[in-house]
Amino acid sequence: MPQASAPPPYFLIRNVVAAALAEDLGEAGDITSAAIVPVSHRLRAFLIAREEGIVAGLACVEAAFTALDPATRIDITIGDGGRVSAGDVIATIEGSAHAILGAERIALNFLCHLSGIASLAHTIVTAIAHTRAHLVCTRKTLPGLRALQKYAVRVGGAHNHRFGLGDAVLIKDNHVAIAGSVTEAIQRARAGVGHMVKIECEVETLAELDEALTVGVDAVLLDNMSPPHLREAVQLIRGRALSEASGRITPKTAPEIAETGVDLISAGWITHSPQALDIGLDVV
Repeated sequence: MPQASAPPPYFLIRNVVAAALAEDLGEAGDITSAAIVPVSHRLRAFLIAREEGIVAGLACVEAAFTALDPATRIDITIGDGGRVSAGDVIATIEGSAHAILGAERIALNFLCHLSGIASLAHTIVTAIAHTRAHLVCTRKTLPGLRALQKYAVRVGGAHNHRFGLGDAVLIKDNHVAIAGSVTEAIQRARAGVGHMVKIECEVETLAELDEALTVGVDAVLLDNMSPPHLREAVQLIRGRALSEASGRITPKTAPEIAETGVDLISAGWITHSPQALDIGLDVV
């Protein structure tokens, strides 16, 4: 079972969830529930998994329901990082019917999306578990949701790449094109940042890799290289820098790429295009 990581700070979760609730409820609120359900009505509801996967995002669920009614009680049966099968009860919610119905969609949007990311990450992590490689995510995240999506990646057993442009230097092909060469780009980067900042350089050929290693970098991003070329690259690196493979990473292709000996495998689609895990809310 994946180890659940600490979620982002509560104020961040609260603010993101509050914005989603404001978008959904608008100025008129839930007019359907207002017309049908008495204000005093209380109910019990269950979050139930419809398929197998890894749970992530329960802090968002709690923030959504308690934002509309602080007295809402949420009893979690399977927490973040837990594996579920179809029919498993993840949590029980008791409280105001208006609060539960009003926050239902937002709570499920976050829970299904983040659980989908965790489940996908876990699938790839499991597929490469026999190798030394670690799966990492990228900055290809949905606007405003980066901290939550990267949290879900950790819940799934994978690791985070940089959170933002200020975390580390990552020299990409456009930087090299502007600088004129891999060497010049690395030298400019080293002169422009402090001693605590790591430098990684993207390379597309073994010649560029040799150039980057000659100048000296902390990590190299081996972009869209075939497994045979990745093996050559790993042999050329010989531990002088961390090796990261990117491009065409799927649960099916990941094992062969990981078996080349790279240290890291990065995949952007696990955050920008995951399939949501099917979870529903049933009222009794």
